[in-house]
Amino acid sequence: MRGLLKLTWLEIRIFVREPLGFVSAVGIPLAMFLVLGRSVSPGTDHSARTTQFLAQDLPLFVSIFISINAAISLIAVISIYREGGILKRLRATPLRPAVILGAHVLAKLVFTGIALLVMVLAGRRFYPVALHAHAPGFALAVVVSTVAILCMGFVIASMVGAARFAQLIGGVVFYPMLVVSGMFVPLSSLPQPMALLGRALPMSHAVALLRGAWVGAGWPVLLPDLGALVLTIVICLALTTRVFRWE
Repeated sequence: MRGLLKLTWLEIRIFVREPLGFVSAVGIPLAMFLVLGRSVSPGTDHSARTTQFLAQDLPLFVSIFISINAAISLIAVISIYREGGILKRLRATPLRPAVILGAHVLAKLVFTGIALLVMVLAGRRFYPVALHAHAPGFALAVVVSTVAILCMGFVIASMVGAARFAQLIGGVVFYPMLVVSGMFVPLSSLPQPMALLGRALPMSHAVALLRGAWVGAGWPVLLPDLGALVLTIVICLALTTRVFRWE
């Protein structure tokens, strides 16, 4: 446990020392949330749909975006560590791959929490509508969804060789998942092949879990999506232990 905490604190300090990384993790999602929110105001013709977008859809999209951004950052960091020989040196220490994974996941969870907290605080002052989220359930949904997405990112990071392509590969993998996740268009409205693909991918379960937790749906209703994300975490951890490359 001591090694995990020390490595997590080290990763946090390294990340904070890189201004662009911190701005990308916290500043860009906040700016997206406020700029899009302020640019869309409830109108007279479609006020109900616009209000739903502002009160639910946009906050959920930004939450997912923060998690994906954290995963892509994770892929880039692990690739840079591998290219720079840092992972090779870590391998010579008593630290196990699970500890390294855990430290990176905890560090990314810290910055995800900071980004969401800043978003909520800024939203109270500058956002055009009030946000009525069920905080405890939504916080748990964010943690589970973020860990699942980070574990998916770690599988990718375990195999990506060139650091210069890491972020590109991460974006190519994660962002198309949003198209068939039900985030923008309900899965029932998509063509059947795309809907089936969407239901098979973990991103749709993350969106469904976050959306249900936001409106306060009961956990028995959310249990299938929660179970799918927990299964994703288990599978990704198992894959990581088999395909992880130190150098």
